[in-house]
Amino acid sequence: MKLAIYQLMHVGSMVALTAFIFMAFANPDPKGKKRTMMITGILSLLMFIGGFGMISVLKIGFPAWVWIKLICWFGVSGMAGMAYRKPESANKFKAITLAALIIAIFTVYFRHQF
Repeated sequence: MKLAIYQLMHVGSMVALTAFIFMAFANPDPKGKKRTMMITGILSLLMFIGGFGMISVLKIGFPAWVWIKLICWFGVSGMAGMAYRKPESANKFKAITLAALIIAIFTVYFRHQF
């Protein structure tokens, strides 16, 4: 596939995943848990496929910034579940999610520094 398709898949699913995670933090109602977990899982998978698709098209290997983004992806992917398991800690998890997203975006723009 073309690079633009992977970029669109990666960024689009990241935006949607972020929206659904913060929706889960705002309303951790157990009735919507199954639906939210399914959607965030699918979006997380699409984000993963898009990211690794870009890596394969660009043939860049696995520099340090890719590993940093992978760790951020693991952290962000688990946050929807944490919203339902520990709703009393939502503020802490929101801060962790926001920090992981900022670090992941930072590494893209400053990847040549790593």
